[in-house]
Amino acid sequence: MTQEAGPVPLELTDPVNTAILEVSEDKLEGFQRDPFAEIAQRSDVPLDDVIERIGALLAAGTIRRVRQTLMPTNLAQGSLVAWQVPQERLQQAFDFMFQRDPFSGHVVIRTTEMATAGSKYKLWTTVKVPQGFDMRAHCNFLAAQTDAEAYLLMPAKALFVLGVGHTRRRGMKPGDKLDEPAEVMYPEVIELTDGEWRVLTALKREFAVEEIVRDPWRARASEAGVDLQTFFAVAESLHDQGLVGRFSTFLEHVKETASGERVTRYNALFHWAVPKGREEEAGRQVGRHHILTHCYWREAGAQFNDVNIMGVAHGTDKELVLAHKAAIDKHLASYGMPVSYTNVFWGGRSEIKPSEISPVAYTAWCREMGIDPRRMRAA
Repeated sequence: MTQEAGPVPLELTDPVNTAILEVSEDKLEGFQRDPFAEIAQRSDVPLDDVIERIGALLAAGTIRRVRQTLMPTNLAQGSLVAWQVPQERLQQAFDFMFQRDPFSGHVVIRTTEMATAGSKYKLWTTVKVPQGFDMRAHCNFLAAQTDAEAYLLMPAKALFVLGVGHTRRRGMKPGDKLDEPAEVMYPEVIELTDGEWRVLTALKREFAVEEIVRDPWRARASEAGVDLQTFFAVAESLHDQGLVGRFSTFLEHVKETASGERVTRYNALFHWAVPKGREEEAGRQVGRHHILTHCYWREAGAQFNDVNIMGVAHGTDKELVLAHKAAIDKHLASYGMPVSYTNVFWGGRSEIKPSEISPVAYTAWCREMGIDPRRMRAA
């Protein structure tokens, strides 16, 4: 495939863009020494075209970020948090979480079709608190700033799916799934040396348009104060410790793109309550389904009818999203997995940013907020 003369096409349906994005969204596992060359090789698109297309899509906002992802559940204490906030304060609370708290990642207002268990919790966020600091203290501060009446922490006990890939999920049929149960990943926070933190901090920073070039890590190595080979060695060591996710281009999947397209229109959080002792087994069956971008074992408690398996799916057709949910339900039933309760929480207003995980950044944020960092320390 070669680029034609004229403006770079920004449409997601352009065949060259599709070929690139089917790889670049979530197929580059681990640390890649030459990520754009790897995308070129796997997509069968020339390297210069890959660099030009990704740079143009990033500049246009169609790709919202390009970055090396990490496994933050292994780097910082994390949790999904459901917030009960007065209706008149909901939008301001959303703004505070997104704009003022760098440790809140996904920020979503969710609703259900009817009043059900947990439907009064409308604001949902993911929170990461760096090593040495206390999750409950952090959330207590956020609650005070937003007038939250209650909140519920739901840390992941196990992960079964973690990967977006909207482009390759287009046209996926309900029930499409892996031949085998999904793999299980367990969160385990690992302590790093100062040198590892320097490399990791440079590694995880988002790429600006001008950084979409050949040999992209050379400048990052300089930023970390090491030579390129040392940077590679440390990054690969971080990968071996289970701390590196994938190199990824993230599409703008909430707002309309520069070409007038929407990657998705519906964002659904599926809930299932399965018998205690069978959570891992159920999660591996739910996580087989290709439509899911995330699948976790989280304990939601009595407020949510003891939900313990959650999955996220996106789509442009609400009925098709529900058909995917029905296919998962049918699979669980045929497998013989009892489900005492299930529900769908639909996403409305949402914003996504990577959660900060640096202890140094946390200390600086505390001071900016007028908090003594010592008050936020873990006991």
